[in-house]
Amino acid sequence: MSGWRRLLGRVGEIGDATAPAPPALADLQRELEIAHAIDVERRRIYDDLHDDIGSRLLTLLHRVQEPAQQQMVREILQDLRAILARDRGIEGSLLEVLAQLREETEQRLLTRDIELDWRQADDLPDPPLDRAQGMHLFRIGRESVTNAMRHATVACMRVVVGRVGSDLFFEVTDDGQFDAARIGEGRGTRSMQSRAGELHGDISWQAGTLGGTKVLLRFPLPPAAPPAAAGSPPRDGQGSMPR
Repeated sequence: MSGWRRLLGRVGEIGDATAPAPPALADLQRELEIAHAIDVERRRIYDDLHDDIGSRLLTLLHRVQEPAQQQMVREILQDLRAILARDRGIEGSLLEVLAQLREETEQRLLTRDIELDWRQADDLPDPPLDRAQGMHLFRIGRESVTNAMRHATVACMRVVVGRVGSDLFFEVTDDGQFDAARIGEGRGTRSMQSRAGELHGDISWQAGTLGGTKVLLRFPLPPAAPPAAAGSPPRDGQGSMPR
């Protein structure tokens, strides 16, 4: 569920408990509904840009023959996705952020003919993440993929997501070549360490089982959202309906 919907739901709960609702509360609810509508329209525009321009760039990528031109199209495509992701922000629950990251990773690797093996535990909890938490997790995942694509000859990449106790572990392994001397040199690596610290977790690099590099992030998950009150209609992602 998006932050707007959660906020509107909380305001609605206040209104349900107040009879009649004070004018200030009604005004606030209308303002939130307008802001939510604007946010929905903005996201629709972003989706249209992604689907239209992104599909055209993918078509162009498969038509050009020169390696230099292909690389230029790939970089433009990655820049487009980075801009849209930065402007939209990364928010929602853990599973929503992981779904966004998986979709972007699949599309990026597709442009390079790299196979993705995404393994995600079925019993992962789905706590809400604030904007900063979602962004840190998303950017660490993206940078792990970027480093593998940039510094190694990769044909396959494996992502494993699971939990140990109350901690989430997220690992990215490639089948390139592991270079211990390169770890910690670049700005991207230092940024990943900083983001892991913001998540109150840790990150490490080691030789992976596929022959290349394994990036392992581990951090404590925030508490799960409280269950809906008895008699309340199920919210997005809740209830007894199968996914």
